[in-house]
Amino acid sequence: MSDTTYPDVERHPIQLVVTDDLERNRLTVLFRLLLAIPHFIWLALWGIAVAFAAIAAWLVGLVLGRVPDGLHGFLAAFVRYQTHVNAYFAIAADPFPAFSGASGYPIDVDIAPASPQNRLTILFRLLLGIPAFIVLYVLQLVAQLVMILAWFYALFAGNLAKGLRDVLAYWLRYQAQTFGYIALVTGRYPSFSDE
Repeated sequence: MSDTTYPDVERHPIQLVVTDDLERNRLTVLFRLLLAIPHFIWLALWGIAVAFAAIAAWLVGLVLGRVPDGLHGFLAAFVRYQTHVNAYFAIAADPFPAFSGASGYPIDVDIAPASPQNRLTILFRLLLGIPAFIVLYVLQLVAQLVMILAWFYALFAGNLAKGLRDVLAYWLRYQAQTFGYIALVTGRYPSFSDE
């Protein structure tokens, strides 16, 4: 989201990529909740498999100090898909997302390949994630209010104000980083900044 770079700061392994044009189809905005239902069902079913995969990643990560590439790819695809669905539902993006979690959506997540992680932080990952979940909860409350405003704005204007979209994008980025951290996609803690 930002084109400012800081040479001393390493980029977070999970970055949000926004290519949205802010145009919205009023008809799909009006029925967005109904249109999102198939995605919520698929997200729930995929989420069950992800829960087992995250447990396997945790066990393997404790032994090897990293998550295997295939398991990492599966978990990363879920984080990406979850971001696409939430962006669609929240009016932060307009096109109907694919069910695969593949890259290319207007609000997308760029996820770095698997890398070594500290075994001690893997062991206590759920406990370490509690503060991030508290922050995410607060951001979710703000995002819910912004979603309502975005729905009305897009319904009447046929587009979305950049400020509304950017607030939703901030929430989506932090959410992707938080779930990526908990699911062992990355060992890097969620960040408040884009860098």
